[in-house]
Amino acid sequence: MAEPAPDATSAARSPRVLVVDDERSIVDFIRLGLQYEGFQVQTAPDGQAALRLISEFKPHVVVLDIMMPKLDGLAVTEAIRGNKDTGVIILSARDEVQDRIKGLEVGADDYLVKPFDFGELLARIRAVMRRRNPNAGPQLQVQDVTMDEATREVRRDGRAIELSAREFDLLRLLLMHPNQVLPRDRILDQVWGYNFFGDANNVEVYIRYLRQKLGDEKHALIQTVRGVGYRIKA
Repeated sequence: MAEPAPDATSAARSPRVLVVDDERSIVDFIRLGLQYEGFQVQTAPDGQAALRLISEFKPHVVVLDIMMPKLDGLAVTEAIRGNKDTGVIILSARDEVQDRIKGLEVGADDYLVKPFDFGELLARIRAVMRRRNPNAGPQLQVQDVTMDEATREVRRDGRAIELSAREFDLLRLLLMHPNQVLPRDRILDQVWGYNFFGDANNVEVYIRYLRQKLGDEKHALIQTVRGVGYRIKA
């Protein structure tokens, strides 16, 4: 099922990543993957454009290539390394040990060689965010379900749960109101946005997705209150 675009409130809470590379196919691959995971993403084709965007977009993490026109990735890394709120991951085809050492010496938090696996890149982005914000931690917890809003990681009994952006926002709303019955129309407004005019059954569909992924087949965690809505049992 295609997901409507997240509303502005949801987007404001999402972690921000700037992707800098002059290879359009790589940029689009990373952008689409991160957006699906719930990140806000901006892109730039070269180092000069990246520096302009950094001051405006204020990304939590910058993922950038080394070999780029106008200003290379090492120079960009040096320019922003004093910003304690922004992590840097170099993504490069250069795989020599000296290249990695140089990248880390100029201030990068991590170095990943192309070709790469998106899952590994995602894990490294989240790890950099944890190191840059060590006090963020899991911000929401009900029973054995924990959610780290900064890295968008969800776990149940220590097991990582992969959620789409919409599933994440729905679970977050439930976790923020343990034991409270949330009417379907309120869930639609807060997760899909006030301007959403699609099928109201979306709530039921996504509740079912969450139950499947959380192993809640007996509905002991996410409970249905007939004729009203849903609640998460604390």
